[in-house]
Amino acid sequence: MSSLRRQLWQQTWPMAIGVLSLLGFQLVDSAFIARLGTQPLAAQSFTFPLSFLIIGVQVGLGIAIAALISRTLGAGDTAQARRLGSLVLVGGSVFMALLMLIMWVAQTPIFTLMGADAPTRELIRAYWGPQLVANWLGAVLYFGYSLFRAHGDTRLPGKLMVLTSLINLGLDPLLIFGVGDWSGWGLPGAAWATALAFAIGIWHLVMRLRAHDWLARHGLRDEMRASAVPFMAIAGPAMISQLMPPLSAMLATSIVADLGETAVAAWGLASRLETLSLMVVLALTMSLPPWLGRCYGAGDWSRIDALMSLAARTAVLWQLGLGCVMALAAPWVAFVLSGNPEIRDELATLIRWLLPSYSLLGLCMLVVSASNALGWPVRAMLLSFMRLFVCYLPCLAVGAWLSGIFGVAWGAALGNVLAGGVAWTIFRRSLTQRMAVNSDT
Repeated sequence: MSSLRRQLWQQTWPMAIGVLSLLGFQLVDSAFIARLGTQPLAAQSFTFPLSFLIIGVQVGLGIAIAALISRTLGAGDTAQARRLGSLVLVGGSVFMALLMLIMWVAQTPIFTLMGADAPTRELIRAYWGPQLVANWLGAVLYFGYSLFRAHGDTRLPGKLMVLTSLINLGLDPLLIFGVGDWSGWGLPGAAWATALAFAIGIWHLVMRLRAHDWLARHGLRDEMRASAVPFMAIAGPAMISQLMPPLSAMLATSIVADLGETAVAAWGLASRLETLSLMVVLALTMSLPPWLGRCYGAGDWSRIDALMSLAARTAVLWQLGLGCVMALAAPWVAFVLSGNPEIRDELATLIRWLLPSYSLLGLCMLVVSASNALGWPVRAMLLSFMRLFVCYLPCLAVGAWLSGIFGVAWGAALGNVLAGGVAWTIFRRSLTQRMAVNSDT
């Protein structure tokens, strides 16, 4: 077990640092924008669900990339792995470009339905164009990360996440607030800073890919025909699973919007803080599936069981400890993130309730990610649906109806706890059954 723990640590820590830096700069983005005023922060908060939707699609494709290539490598077929690598990089980039175009064309009806008024939509429009450019560059970069992770290299993605985060951090104040006589671009400046950082990251990724024999130029058409069905069998349910959180976030934002502009701003900051606090879980969902995929390809289910038990303990203990510390420090954290006293008070309330509940939310996320890697994509999709639309949203809506922002906080926390408990119970039962079948054969 000590050897397994050391291997898990070696695979996960580079991704944890990378995720921390990547999500940290997103939180810094929001902190800088908060200095522009409540309305720009609320405008950015309205875009979060759509950005999460875009990220959900790219993560779904990335899950399929890592699962198929790692399984192929586990079975010893490196030639097919190279063909798959080329196909997913090109095809994924084109697919994401089409998605960005749809998001631009449909922005007005979407943000209107979410509750954004006309002045807020004007702010969103100036920000949304460069943000979509940044999202596309980020997706291309993520597909490259998935290729490296499938080959067992988590260090380069972690390093590039840190690099792009530092570049973004340096560009943010310059492009948002300007320098000297130039007053900067305001809200759109945050998006352009991210776009430039991701572009530099892609350049470094391409330079490193040239040193590896992981891509192929020939046989791609035949490979596309042969692998399209198994790829979509994983990517389809995985994308649906990943699209559920942004859809849920859109519905949650519309619920919170009824409580006022300050509530939306506080909810947006809490959403950024959520992803940052889940850095270890997110790193595990990136580093663990390729490892599980190789074990799956080799038929080693006992090692899969040991890996999942270790990862679950790590996720729960880390998130519970971090959540308790953040709950105690909630007033000070809220003070750092916002200069508006009303936003600070509501944000502190959200932190106290939500952060400890992420221990069970993290467990559910781990189960969904592992299920995709182990050939259970439909089950992962159903677990995602259960988490969001059976546990999370109903509890949040009832809480908002009963006691405003305080109810939103305890309702969302209750939903996270219920989802984590149910997901782990179902996963353990499925894994036990699969191990029993494997031992009989």
